Amino acid sequence: MERLPTSPGEHPGTAQPPPAPAGDRPGLTQPPPTIPGDRPDAAGSAPARPLPSPATAVISEQGVVTGWSEGARRLLGYAPAEIMGRPAARLLAHDADPVAPPAAPWPADLAGTLALRHRDGHDLTLPLHATRRTTTSGVTEWLVTSTAGADDDAGTGVAPQDRAPGTRTAEGGTPVVEAPGPGTPAGGTPLPGLVTDVTLGAWAFAQSPCLLAVFDTELRLLRANSAMERALSLPQARMRGLRLTDISPDPVSEETERTMGLVLRSGRPQHTPTALRPTGNSSEAGRPATVTALTDDDGGIRAVCLAVHAPDEEPDHNLTRQRMLREDPGAGIGTTLDLERTAQELTDAAVPRLADAAAVDLCETPRHSRPTGPLPLRRTAYRSHPPGTPPSGGEEPVTHPAHSPLTRCLTTGRSAVYRMDDPSLGQWRATDPEAARLDQAGTHTLMAVPMLTAGSTLGVALFTRHRNPQPFTPDDLQLAEQLTHRAATGIHNARRYTRERTTTMALQRSLLPHTLPDQPALDIATRYLPAGTEAGVGGDWFDVIPLSGARVALVVGDVVGHGIRASATMGRLRTAVRTLADVDLPPDELLTRLDDLVLHLSTDESSTSTDVTTGIGTTCLYAIYDPISRELTHARAGHPPPAAATPDGNVYFLDTPAGPPLGLGGLPFETTTTTLDEGTLLAFYTNGLLNPRETDIDQTLDTLFTALARPTPDLETTCDRILTTLLTHPPTDDIALLIARTKALQPQHVATWTLPHDPAVVTEARHRTTEQLTGWGLVEAVFITELIVSELVTNAIRYGKPPIQLRLIHTDTTLTTEVTDYSSTSPHLRHAHTYDENGRGLYLIAQLTQRWGTRHTPTSKTIWTEQTLM
Repeated sequence: MERLPTSPGEHPGTAQPPPAPAGDRPGLTQPPPTIPGDRPDAAGSAPARPLPSPATAVISEQGVVTGWSEGARRLLGYAPAEIMGRPAARLLAHDADPVAPPAAPWPADLAGTLALRHRDGHDLTLPLHATRRTTTSGVTEWLVTSTAGADDDAGTGVAPQDRAPGTRTAEGGTPVVEAPGPGTPAGGTPLPGLVTDVTLGAWAFAQSPCLLAVFDTELRLLRANSAMERALSLPQARMRGLRLTDISPDPVSEETERTMGLVLRSGRPQHTPTALRPTGNSSEAGRPATVTALTDDDGGIRAVCLAVHAPDEEPDHNLTRQRMLREDPGAGIGTTLDLERTAQELTDAAVPRLADAAAVDLCETPRHSRPTGPLPLRRTAYRSHPPGTPPSGGEEPVTHPAHSPLTRCLTTGRSAVYRMDDPSLGQWRATDPEAARLDQAGTHTLMAVPMLTAGSTLGVALFTRHRNPQPFTPDDLQLAEQLTHRAATGIHNARRYTRERTTTMALQRSLLPHTLPDQPALDIATRYLPAGTEAGVGGDWFDVIPLSGARVALVVGDVVGHGIRASATMGRLRTAVRTLADVDLPPDELLTRLDDLVLHLSTDESSTSTDVTTGIGTTCLYAIYDPISRELTHARAGHPPPAAATPDGNVYFLDTPAGPPLGLGGLPFETTTTTLDEGTLLAFYTNGLLNPRETDIDQTLDTLFTALARPTPDLETTCDRILTTLLTHPPTDDIALLIARTKALQPQHVATWTLPHDPAVVTEARHRTTEQLTGWGLVEAVFITELIVSELVTNAIRYGKPPIQLRLIHTDTTLTTEVTDYSSTSPHLRHAHTYDENGRGLYLIAQLTQRWGTRHTPTSKTIWTEQTLM
C-alpha cells in the first residue's frame, strides 16, 4: 500500500501493492453506500446501519492542508483554524517510517493505512483513501478520506423528528432511499417500453449542462452528473457517501448544507445565490442553485436534488466577448500614470476573457511618424492563462524581422489576425525566436494591434490563443483595438507625466539651495522630498540667508498646487524673500511685502491664464536667529509653527502668532521673540510631514517630538530618522524639512562701546578699535578697520542723533563693524565729482569691505560692514 504524499518529494509510509477490490482489500472499513437502484433484497438482508460520517481533508500538491471537514475535526481533534495552511506532514505520528519516492509518477488513487497523531497526543492508525484531482483553474490537489472511528451524531443531517412526514427510516435510524429499478414504474408493475424512457431520463441527468447532484436524507451524495464531477474535480464513485462539506470544506458548502436541511424539514424548494464554489477557485463567491425535495408516491421525502445554475467549466468566449463589449472594456486600464502598470493592465484585461496570452512591446522612444522598418521593442508586460507560459524578451530591446506580424503591424499602422499555419508566416516562424516560443506553447492564432495615439507610434500589443480552440474573429479584433487604444492613451499620458515631472524636478532642485552658506549661528541640515503621487512635484522650499551682525534668517514655504507652475512660483517667491531679507526687514514686515507681491502676481496672471490662484494661499515661515542675544524673532503666514527641543529633552511648539496665508490680504502679521538656550534644536517643515496616509495627526506629532527629544550629534542622521519614522508610505505632498541647532557667540568675541555725541570721540573710537583688534590677534585688519570706524562714527555724529554705539563682532571668518544711532536717515553711496568735498567716505568703505548695508529698528538705524578674514 502506498502512502499519501504530504510535501514535494516526501512520501512517508510503507509501500504496498496496488489496492485490491473492495471486498478483499485489507484495512478498508467503509461499506459501499446505498443508492437508488441498489436496494438490497428484503430477505436475508441485514438491517441498514448508519453510514459513518467521513473525515475528509484537502491537501495541495505542495503538501499544505487547504480543506478540513467537521468529520476530520472529530476524528483527530484539530479545529480548521489550527491545521489549515500548515504542512500535512505535521499530522504524522512520530514513529512513521518514510520511504523513498517511487520511480513512476503517483497514481490518481491511493489507499491504505497511515499512523496519525491526535491533537491530545495519542497515535491513530487509520484507513485512508486519497484521490488526486485537478481543479477547473488548473490546480492539482488531493482529497483524503477516512471513515474509521467517526460518528455522525453531530453531523448536519436531519433528526428523525425534524424530517417531513412520509420519510421512512430503516432499523438503526438511517433513512433508506428507495427507487424503482429500470423498467418498473412507481406502481411496481412493469410496463413494456418504459426502459427507453428511464434511459433517456438517465441520459438527461448525466448530460445536463447544469450541475446536478442527489443527496440522501443524511445529506450524503448519491449521484452526480458529469458537470458536477468537473466542478468538484472528482468522479461520482469517489463522492458517494460524502457530504458536500467533506468534498469541498468551505463556508459556501456549509451554507448549502443548511439550505438542504431546511428543504428536508419543510419539503419546499429553496433558492440560494451562492450554493457551490468550484474546487480550486477560492476567489469565486459561489454559484446560484435551487434545492428541491425528491418525494415518493406517499409524499415522503427520500432525497434532495441540488441543481446549480452555472455554465460548464470551459467559458463561452463569444458570451465573454459580448459581455466585455456591453461593459466598459477598458475600465481597468490607465488607472495610474505608471507606464509599466498601464501596460500590465492591458494584458490583465485581455487574459483570459479575450486571449490566452497577451504581451505589450513598447518602442524605446515614441515615434512621431510611421516607422518604415523594424524597430527595437522592449517587452513591458505579459500575461498568460493558465499562468506559467514563459514570456519572451527581457531587459534588452528586441528587433523583430521585417516579415514578422509585429513589424508589419508597426509599419502599416493596421491591426490584423494571423493563423500560425498561414504560409505567409513561414519565414518568420523559421527565423524569429518569438515565433518559436509561440509554436512551442501551441499557439494557433494571434492578433497584432498597433499602439497609436496623438500621431505617435508607441509600440504593439500581441494577443494569442493556445488553450481556446476557437480562432480570433473580426469582433475579437475590434475588442482588442478598443483595449489597446485605451492602453495607448494611458501610456502616452504616463510618458508625458514622467517627462513633465522630470522637468519640474529639475526646475525645483535648481531653485533650491545647492549648498548651505557658512555662518556662525546655527548647525543646519535640510531635506526635500517630492510628492510620491500623480499630482507631481509641488512648490515647497527652504532657505538659509546670512544677515548682518552674525545673524541668520531661516525660511520655509509651501506654494499651493503642483507641477511646473508651482515650481516657477516658488522660484519667484524665494527670490523675493532673499531680496527683502537683504534689506534686513523684520519678519512681520517681510511677510507683508511678500503678501503684496503674491497679490500682484495673481493679478498679472489672471489676464493671461485661467489659473488665477497661482501663489494665493502660499504659506511661509520666516525667522531670524541672533547668536549674540540667543533670540529667535519669527512670524508665519498660514504655516505650521516650528518645533523646539531644549538640550534637556523638552519639546514644544514655538508660540508663533498665526497669520493668514499669502495673497489673502487684509490681516496683519505679528512677530514674536523667543530666547533659546544654546544647543536648542529647531525644526522647520511643511505640512506634508504632518499629513502622512493612514496615520493620526496626534500620533505623528508624538513621533516628531520623540525624534527631536533624542537627537543625534549628526543632524543629517536626525533628518533621516524623522523622515523614516514618519513616512511609512510615499508622501502625498512635498516635504521640506530644516533642522537647526543653535549656537551662541561668546562675549569675548563681541566688543561694544557707547560714544558721546562729540566729534572729538572719533580719535578715541579708533584707539579702542586698535586695542581690541590687537587683543584678538587681527593686527592685519587694524588699518582698514580704523578707516571704517572713522567714517561711520563721523557720519553718525554729523547726521545722526545720540546715543551712538560702536560694536565689533569677531567670528572665525568675518569681522563686522557696526555703528548705531537714533535717527532714521540712511546714507547713500554716490560717486563724488572731482572738486566735491564730501561723498567719498561710503565709496571708500564699499571698496575696502566685503559688503556693507543698513538695517532699521523702530527707533534707530545701524550702518554695518563686513570684512573677510584670511
